[in-house]
Amino acid sequence: MGRQVNTDRSHLIALISRLGNEKAYLRAAKTDGEKSLRQVWISQIEAEIAAEERFIGMAAQPDVSDDELLAELMA
Repeated sequence: MGRQVNTDRSHLIALISRLGNEKAYLRAAKTDGEKSLRQVWISQIEAEIAAEERFIGMAAQPDVSDDELLAELMA
């Protein structure tokens, strides 16, 4: 038998939502330290999203915005 694909996308949706929140917090950040820290967190979330996409068998879609991807996942 081949590898079974996980079709539960709830974790991916939560990660995308978290990424959107962190980007909003980054835009509102006041100090250089907070901006730097939030940028690190954003990079980590993006890496986790890429890993989750591989885990559930999704093809990479580099030309799709976060909002478009979230809308597609919620459909």
